[in-house]
Amino acid sequence: MLRYTLMRLGIFAGCLVVVWGLVYSGLAPRGLGASNGLWMVMLALLISAPLSFVLLRGERDRASVQVVRRVDRMKANIDANRAQEDAADDTARVQGQAS
Repeated sequence: MLRYTLMRLGIFAGCLVVVWGLVYSGLAPRGLGASNGLWMVMLALLISAPLSFVLLRGERDRASVQVVRRVDRMKANIDANRAQEDAADDTARVQGQAS
């Protein structure tokens, strides 16, 4: 999961550098007044999102498999704890009725 996140950040940083170069070379429009930095970040986000979607498909699939495994493991632990608690409760009830 960390690898996927770092790869997405890398694609965004690359797009930001390209957008910065295009804006300061005059090939892309500048933002209004002090909003130039925000304009470049938004444009880099707009470009990097579809690139990440296409280029990182395999890594995204591997990350989702890891997430599913982790969720399944957590569900199994919760079910095991619930069963253990139910068994302890049943034992306490039986002992309470026998007294």
